[in-house]
Amino acid sequence: MKVYIIGAGPGDPKLITLRGAELVEQCPVVLYTGSLVPKAVIARAHPEARVLDSSSMTLDQIIDVFKEAQAADQDVARVHTGDPSIFGSTAEQLRRLEELGIPYEIIPGVSSFTAAAAVLGKELTLPELSQTVIISRAEGRTLMPEGEKLEDLARHRATLALFLSAGLIRDVVERLLPSYGPDCPVAVVQKATWPDQKIVRGTLADIGDKVRAERINATAMILVGEVLEAKDFANSRLYDPSFTHRFRRGTDNAS
Repeated sequence: MKVYIIGAGPGDPKLITLRGAELVEQCPVVLYTGSLVPKAVIARAHPEARVLDSSSMTLDQIIDVFKEAQAADQDVARVHTGDPSIFGSTAEQLRRLEELGIPYEIIPGVSSFTAAAAVLGKELTLPELSQTVIISRAEGRTLMPEGEKLEDLARHRATLALFLSAGLIRDVVERLLPSYGPDCPVAVVQKATWPDQKIVRGTLADIGDKVRAERINATAMILVGEVLEAKDFANSRLYDPSFTHRFRRGTDNAS
């Protein structure tokens, strides 16, 4: 018996990995985050599988499902949205599984921040402009550790990917403005890759009004940084004919 922690991807049911899809099809118990995981992903479950929606469950109730499956020697497909390693609320489940001696395996998935970049058609790291992506969130009911408040992170002027923050867009803008400036590009992608996906583009000067006008307050990714609009950036050296690496020797006279 094993519990499989599966990242279902950002929304498009075809973006679940082959391994994740196979496990949903095969496991006799499927426990999924009903508020976020698309129904088409769970439709893969075997007709005789026990399929449960965890959106109204407490942690103890979720653990009870694992215990019952262990007693029956049944594998569990625990299906989360996106990738379970980022804001997945999986660590507390894994801790309890370890305490109970229940084996588990994590199956990675496509994160909503990479899905948002994809639908925008952008690379989040550009040579000599930004080589760092900071994944974080605005401080709400979950407090931020010392040194991780948005104004602290903003001082790096790296590309920012903010989860769980659309409802706090006014506070996000206020904290980022001093370091990034009002002209810094921002994109907010709600439900990336879903049929009702919504994209709002702007700058720190106007993104707050635009997001409120579109009534976006949840299930959205905020991306901040010059990479979103940059045109005049250096080419990667990877394909530069003068650059030598383990697969190709550079030419001295390359132009």
